[in-house]
Amino acid sequence: MAQWQCVRQCGACCHLDPRDRPDLDQYLQPDEMALYLSMVGPDGWCINFDHSTRLCNIYEDRPRFCRVQPETFETMFGVPKEDLNDFAIACCEEQIEGVYGDRSLEQIRFRQAVGLTLEEL
Repeated sequence: MAQWQCVRQCGACCHLDPRDRPDLDQYLQPDEMALYLSMVGPDGWCINFDHSTRLCNIYEDRPRFCRVQPETFETMFGVPKEDLNDFAIACCEEQIEGVYGDRSLEQIRFRQAVGLTLEEL
């Protein structure tokens, strides 16, 4: 069974362009929306994402909406704890495809890391 995990130095989730996420106001509180929008740079990437290292500069102190945790996904998206794994995998695949492409190295690395089999790809 596939098991979600973050793949170091991917950064697809750091592409925050609000045009790609028209429903932000449906799952972010007004203060979180303001924070989210303040984090979006002119290129659509998070201002805290270091493109040279492909790492987050505030990882330990990142906002709630940047964390894949059961309570966060339940309150933000209504995803029960038991469904988080599959939901997170699907979200990452969709985001990576949108940012880098379906056949990108990042997508391949993610699918290998979570343990997707060829039949599931």
